[in-house]
Amino acid sequence: MNTNKNAAKRLPLAGLLALAMTGFLALLSEILPAGLLPQLSQGLGVSQSMAGQLTTVYAIGSVVGAVPIITATRTWGRRSLLLLTVCTFLVFNTITAISSVFILTLVARLFAGVAAGVVWGMLTGYARRMVSEDLRGRAVSIAMMGIPIALTFGLPLGTFLSSFIGWRSLFGVVSLVAAVLIGWILWKLPDFPGQSDKSSVSVWSVFRTPGVRSILFVVLAWMTAHNILYTYISPLLASVGFNQIEFILLIYGIASIVSTFLIGRLIDRYLRPLVLGSLIAFILVTLLFGFSSNLPVGIYVAIILWGFVFGGAASLLQTAVAEAVDEQAVDIALSLSSTTWNFAIACGGAVGGILLNKAGVSSFSWVGFVLLILAMFVAWKAKKYGFKSKR
Repeated sequence: MNTNKNAAKRLPLAGLLALAMTGFLALLSEILPAGLLPQLSQGLGVSQSMAGQLTTVYAIGSVVGAVPIITATRTWGRRSLLLLTVCTFLVFNTITAISSVFILTLVARLFAGVAAGVVWGMLTGYARRMVSEDLRGRAVSIAMMGIPIALTFGLPLGTFLSSFIGWRSLFGVVSLVAAVLIGWILWKLPDFPGQSDKSSVSVWSVFRTPGVRSILFVVLAWMTAHNILYTYISPLLASVGFNQIEFILLIYGIASIVSTFLIGRLIDRYLRPLVLGSLIAFILVTLLFGFSSNLPVGIYVAIILWGFVFGGAASLLQTAVAEAVDEQAVDIALSLSSTTWNFAIACGGAVGGILLNKAGVSSFSWVGFVLLILAMFVAWKAKKYGFKSKR
């Protein structure tokens, strides 16, 4: 009897790490062009600004594809859908690797982005179904581990490797990773059924569920504030005399990874306090950026604290969405959350660009401060249905 109980308490690490690798693959596929713009520009015969659109169309695919595809495939077995998304990465990253036609490469990137949108809409739900209720938050944290790892190590390593093997071979390596991941998923991931054909769950009914709109607002405000700072981190740090951007991002990334482990330990019991604490900490980050322009120690503290805040954000927000709805509505709710997240990335880039041109980098922290105060207010008020207290 004790043996059975202990087995039920174990995390299926091999399967959860397969989900983490899927997230790593999705994010790495998105951000790789950012470190390869000169090579992509030369190889495809376009300007660097046009080469940058390879990231833009990927993001567009993620935004427009998640909700309709998750909804249309809600009756499918979950493993079949996940395998389809990984096969999509394999096919379209391979096309990117061999294509010499810019338009074809753009189309390939668009469809890869659609697959990423589906991944972000189902990873959390998949991880939650693999474990007992008291381990769900920890499982989600492991499944989300691919995000900080891709940001911290994936992009720098990819950029470094491209100088030896070229950008086309690099995308070929990413396709090879996808091929290995397909076997990993078949070997270690259990399958779960989709919804019944008779299910009446719709996108609109999920959106109207008490608490969901509050959470989506917090996602939008929090991630817009984050991306105003992160998208333009180079000019932001240069304005306060920091020129070693790679070192700063490494510190940020390590803090994010450590945070993911810590959040995983606490999230099942302290979801609401962790969300509120993270927002308070991020508000403090904006104040440190605003008032520490001549104090290097303050900037380093801000970077480390910011990394801690972002590392656990995906796990916290995705878990909050999943717990706000019925089990059969989880995947649709998560697709709404991932779409809002990706929309916030676009908003952060657009708003940050306007602020940079009109008001300068010093305005970033104060706009972020206002957004986070709004997010804090909504999260605080959403005590009953959104960011619920556990008693």
